[in-house]
Amino acid sequence: MQEPKEVQAETTGTEKVAITKKMTTGEVTKKYPATKAVFAKHFGKSCFDCPAFGTEDINLACMMHNTDVEMFVNELIEAAQNEIDSKAS
Repeated sequence: MQEPKEVQAETTGTEKVAITKKMTTGEVTKKYPATKAVFAKHFGKSCFDCPAFGTEDINLACMMHNTDVEMFVNELIEAAQNEIDSKAS
């Protein structure tokens, strides 16, 4: 059975990280500030100055930057999970 690609989630003892390509860049960075490093890594630090940042969805941002959306979302989830785990320790 193939897993659905739309919902990307990981569960830990404290919090469930759910980031999808339909979420806006602002939603993700507001809830998980550690994901800003992933945006900067792939899109450059100037992406935060772009007027579209915060309102465009992750899928569109990846299309505009020629970045694989599934890989990008997985990196966002990993960064968010690491942030949560470090706070729980």
